Amino acid sequence: MKHVPCARPLLVLALLALGSASSVAAAQAIGLPELSKATQECIACHKKESGALYQQWGESKHYRANIGCYECHAAKETDPDAFRHYDQTIAVIVSPRDCARCHSREVAEFDGSHHARAARILGSLDNVLADVVEGNRGMKTGGFPEGVSAAAVNGCWQCHGTEVKVLPDKKLDPATWPNTGIGRINPDGSEGSCSACHSRHTFSAAQARHPDTCGKCHMGPDHPQKEIYEESKHGIAFAANIDKMRLDSNKWIVGEDYSAAPTCATCHMSATKDQPVTHDVGLRISWNNRPAISVRPEVADAKMNLPGKDIPWQTRRASMKNVCVNCHNMQWVDNFYVQYDSLVELYDEKFAKPGQELYNLAKPLLRPIEFANELDFTWFEIWHHEGRRARHGASMMGPDYTHWHGTYEVAKHFYSEFIPELESLIAANEHDSDAKRAAAAATLKAKLEAVLSSDDHKWYVGKMDPAEAERRAKAAAEFRARYGAK
Repeated sequence: MKHVPCARPLLVLALLALGSASSVAAAQAIGLPELSKATQECIACHKKESGALYQQWGESKHYRANIGCYECHAAKETDPDAFRHYDQTIAVIVSPRDCARCHSREVAEFDGSHHARAARILGSLDNVLADVVEGNRGMKTGGFPEGVSAAAVNGCWQCHGTEVKVLPDKKLDPATWPNTGIGRINPDGSEGSCSACHSRHTFSAAQARHPDTCGKCHMGPDHPQKEIYEESKHGIAFAANIDKMRLDSNKWIVGEDYSAAPTCATCHMSATKDQPVTHDVGLRISWNNRPAISVRPEVADAKMNLPGKDIPWQTRRASMKNVCVNCHNMQWVDNFYVQYDSLVELYDEKFAKPGQELYNLAKPLLRPIEFANELDFTWFEIWHHEGRRARHGASMMGPDYTHWHGTYEVAKHFYSEFIPELESLIAANEHDSDAKRAAAAATLKAKLEAVLSSDDHKWYVGKMDPAEAERRAKAAAEFRARYGAK
């Protein structure tokens, strides 16, 4: 790194020039003796031209440690996005690799997480929707001369991140910048964006600990964790006791520094009396409820070759329980997990597994274009929206999202849309002159009959078990007697 200021001991300067993470971490821990000359030059201009950025930096711990503009934005001349700015070589983007000069442990943990790989899943069905169904190639830039969907640029990419493209003049392509998506692929090859949670230029830990920060991405019809949290007793306690949360505390150990409520960070990242902070938010999660059928997190990690592939779900659950017991006794915690696991099993076994099999068997009878069929949308929303909401609601103790926004919607659309659409497909194709289509319809019909005859679904075809029907009738009579209902 060139033009390193001489405002600290020569040994530390030399090691910084060589990019030594350990030496820079030491410098960061004690701070620099004074602002470097290069940073002072930056400030002289940006204090006038970018007053808000200057003030934000002035509120940061970086400011108090004399870590300034140049220490973060300095670049090598060989960096893809490096350019000369007055007398310095800098880059606009401060990537995780840059942050690792001082925060090596945090970046290493983050790099092993699903967050850091969020841009890699943009080839999923979600992106087909944004690119093709919702969008077109109307947005043309230097990096995308053939065009790109503005729906993807302004929607998907802003949470998941995208590959930032550097144009020949060293400017950043407007389709890819600005972007603080959590899995952003940076010009230096690193993945992720620290400022997704620690917004520049204050880089506040307090802000990252606040649930609103997570809500930028974790909300909406398919993953409403923010709304679920607000509905839960945890979120209610946070809103009522925010003045007791000590979000700006340096240590911030649950049970020591605060106990009024947990935030997203408390449960998924922050320190307890027995475990340190982690920037891998998946290490306390014991179910991955993103897919149509839930999987254990180590299975999902293995698909991306993440370090978590070697950490079993039982270990992760124990880590989460270690958070819970700061406010709850172990019986409470164990019983919660019985409830949660039972909901995941109910959704998977009753709806997801038979639904996925039926949908796959229906594909030979559909137009071979994704989302060109009503059934495509129906099944997608059942698992991608409603099924996720049910599972996430149970995981975070949000009963309304578990039931009315979750299992009710799953059941309603499974029985009132999905099954009738399958029956229509069967009726339209079982006598088709094309033997392959007729055979596919026959196979689908047999499977549908088997599903509807199973214990979970036979009520739908009037075959409820007599003993169950008697229990339901007795319960209804007791209800009427209790409340005087007719």
